[in-house]
Amino acid sequence: MRHLPLVLALSTLPLSVAAEEVTVFAAASLANALDAIAADFSARTGDTVTISYAGSGQLATQIIEGAPADIFVSAATAWMDAVEEAGLVVPGARHDLLGNTLVLVAAAGAAPVVMAPDLDLVALLGDGRLAMGMVDSVPAGQYGKAALESLGLWAGVEDHVAQTDNVRAALSLVAMGEAPYGIVYASDAIAEPAVTVVAAFPAGSHPPITYPAALLTRAADAADRAFLDELSSDGAAAVFAANGFAVP
Repeated sequence: MRHLPLVLALSTLPLSVAAEEVTVFAAASLANALDAIAADFSARTGDTVTISYAGSGQLATQIIEGAPADIFVSAATAWMDAVEEAGLVVPGARHDLLGNTLVLVAAAGAAPVVMAPDLDLVALLGDGRLAMGMVDSVPAGQYGKAALESLGLWAGVEDHVAQTDNVRAALSLVAMGEAPYGIVYASDAIAEPAVTVVAAFPAGSHPPITYPAALLTRAADAADRAFLDELSSDGAAAVFAANGFAVP
């Protein structure tokens, strides 16, 4: 019995908590900001955050087909709706996280233009192509097509478009000089010093750009919900704002 106090003392010591892993599927435009937020979260909690970036449509399809994601952050409500309609979003664990704006970019130092119905975009492109996300599945491409249609420019430029798997790929084409102009988010332009914004699309020319975030039904650890909550924290808001996103 003389060892009982030692046993009781040891039993009161805090137990070490095993690190958990959070798997996030996120729109490619979020890469810079989300990487920084995840790194800070991991440093504070010891939990690992693994993020897969791609076009929102591609990610939504993968989730619906069974890809192992705990959290989904989409660049469009329609793709989040598809995941939710498949019964894969935890009820009450979805919210609109961010907003963005759509811009026309060119190589650094390019002259500004006025984004209006009388803009001769085809002449501006010359022999080059307009880089933008795939117009049937990538939100930036869908917003871009809607904006060009609204301005009466799509029919003329449709055959001069280089469509990419995600918005960051479109940004890279312009940054590397493989396309003279591209349609991306304002946050993408901030992330790439080799491009400059030459015009902003009128806000009313396309549907509002909204990034919903949600916890998925596969999520099983407290860390999953903690990271989703982290995305709405003041610290995360500051990072998102610094990277060009609109924070509600």
